[in-house]
Amino acid sequence: MICVFLAEGFEEIEALTPVDFLRRCELPVKMVGVGAPVATGSHGIPVVCDLTAADLALDEVEAVILPGGMPGTLNLEKSDVVQAAIRKCAAEEKVVAAICAAPSILGHMGLLAGRKATCFPGFEEQLVGAEVTGKPVEQDGVFITSKGAGTASQFAFALAERFCSPERAKALWESVQWQW
Repeated sequence: MICVFLAEGFEEIEALTPVDFLRRCELPVKMVGVGAPVATGSHGIPVVCDLTAADLALDEVEAVILPGGMPGTLNLEKSDVVQAAIRKCAAEEKVVAAICAAPSILGHMGLLAGRKATCFPGFEEQLVGAEVTGKPVEQDGVFITSKGAGTASQFAFALAERFCSPERAKALWESVQWQW
């Protein structure tokens, strides 16, 4: 399953755009609540999660998506389950994606060293050892990073392309009338 981890204070657009677009691609996406079955975003929008981190079977995790937002990013980084899922996917060369402030988690774990990455402006120093490009979306190996809420659609399309195909991603953006 593709796990989108939601912790209190997550950025709603950065979480729900990938969930929506990847579900349109009929992919097995689950919203995983860190700490509770309902996570409230940084703009006060409560989201009912599919399961909680406590109920997650790590052997079922096929990819990890981390939305940014504050204090959501800090709350994700504190979670042992989130850390374990990231380590598992990185070790198994499965997709680990993060947007906005969340790439800082990967930087703190040393996973971006020697890789290209991007993040929300002001978090560049947290991407320890990375070549920070400033692009809206950056892909290097299994790591996909993005800048923020304004790039959430591009982030989701990059994920759709990675999990499906460029043709499926193009069909998706045509179906939602997105303009490049």
